Amino acid sequence: MTKKPALFLILSLFLQGNRPFSPDITKIELPDMGDSSGTLISPAQEQQLGAAFYRSLHSQIAISQDAEIQQYIEGIGRKLVANSDTPGNPFHFFVVMDNAINAFAGPGGYIGINSGLILTSEAESELASVMAHEIAHVTQRHLYRAFEAASRLSIPTAAATLAAILIGTQSPELAQAAIMAVQAGSIQFQIDFTRDNEQEADRVGMQTLAASNFDPRSMPIFFERLQQSSRYYGRGVPEFLRTHPVTSSRISDTRGRAEKYPYQQYPDSMGYLLTRAKLRVLSANDYTPVLNYFKPRLSQGTQQQRAVARYGTGLVHLNTRNFQEAERIFKALTQEYREQPQFATAYARSALEAQNFSNALARYQAAMQQFPGNQAIKLETLSALLKSGNPEQARQILQMLDASTKRQPVYFKLLAQIYSDLKQPAESHRYLAEYYYAMGQTDAAITQIKLAQKSPGINYYLSAILNERLVFFIREEEQRKRNQ
Repeated sequence: MTKKPALFLILSLFLQGNRPFSPDITKIELPDMGDSSGTLISPAQEQQLGAAFYRSLHSQIAISQDAEIQQYIEGIGRKLVANSDTPGNPFHFFVVMDNAINAFAGPGGYIGINSGLILTSEAESELASVMAHEIAHVTQRHLYRAFEAASRLSIPTAAATLAAILIGTQSPELAQAAIMAVQAGSIQFQIDFTRDNEQEADRVGMQTLAASNFDPRSMPIFFERLQQSSRYYGRGVPEFLRTHPVTSSRISDTRGRAEKYPYQQYPDSMGYLLTRAKLRVLSANDYTPVLNYFKPRLSQGTQQQRAVARYGTGLVHLNTRNFQEAERIFKALTQEYREQPQFATAYARSALEAQNFSNALARYQAAMQQFPGNQAIKLETLSALLKSGNPEQARQILQMLDASTKRQPVYFKLLAQIYSDLKQPAESHRYLAEYYYAMGQTDAAITQIKLAQKSPGINYYLSAILNERLVFFIREEEQRKRNQ
């Protein structure tokens, strides 16, 4: 691998999608950015770049804002990180609403999983195996050893370029444009991980997988299925996606390591099954095939599998505004599975969407009492309170959210709505600015800060905050435009 200046990143299991020309089962892997001691990029710089990278992604791809889906993917991610060789490192997990089979790691431990990959997996351990592999690329610092030109790009430009390259893997034209833009600034990209990097990520990832009580055999099983499916793509896969395919030797190596672990059964969690069902509904443009998918499963399989099919069917009825049938399904599921929070929230949501606010709030309050640590229920309850005209109660619940949830864009959007309903326009515009900034829309954030400054009743403290944020946003936007 050459030692020429390199910006950075995107590793990615960019695999098959359901669309024509969607790449399949290859790994886009970039060289690493720093040495094992982290001397080329400090932890603070890495986190700053990671946060900027995440903001840029929001402006270019559809990142799931569903609280239950986010809670599930974060939960499985935290479980894996806790059993990795660097459990204290910060990681952030999120789901990209895209049918392409893809997973990628960005700076600062930001790991994205496409909905297409989750739906393609046939067991929770298969999903976990991909996530463990991506975690290993981060913990083994495969992403940092080539980060020799970091000082030549501003953080906003570096983050936006990384995001553009990631999006470009799904659109070769965008990828080429991003690469040309970087090369115009005398920065040379390399999209290549070494074979040793891949083997190490497989080995370390499998150790993490087994330590987290997932099936080590799921890794070669999933690799093999992807390898077989890739044969349908032939020349449709862009050349730069062919550099690191899932080879037979790689499958053989992972299978050999997996066989060293004792065999046991690894049942899927209900959270995994319900997340897949929900993603199937949310990803659909036409609900008829989705109903046809769930229909035979209503009477087949285990009791748990039939319940998942009923849940998916209920979500379709909810999305098509058949509230009465949705409520009937979710009420029965809630009574049969009182320990399952997704059924309780779906039951409350059916009343909320039908604008039966009193029933909806009563159900959400009961769910909060039953599942006090569930962040998704708190967010849905908060939204229900706002829709029913109770902003002060919503603000009280907002303060109960954990630190991870408060970093999500939806937190700032809800806070802005609360202050708007409380007739505090300056605070509303302030937090709407933070929402737009988190979504990668700095221009819109600047506009909201200026509107906040024009609002009546601003005290000295708030005025100072608005001035500081305006200077910050303008400076960052100017940096971005200078490097376009």
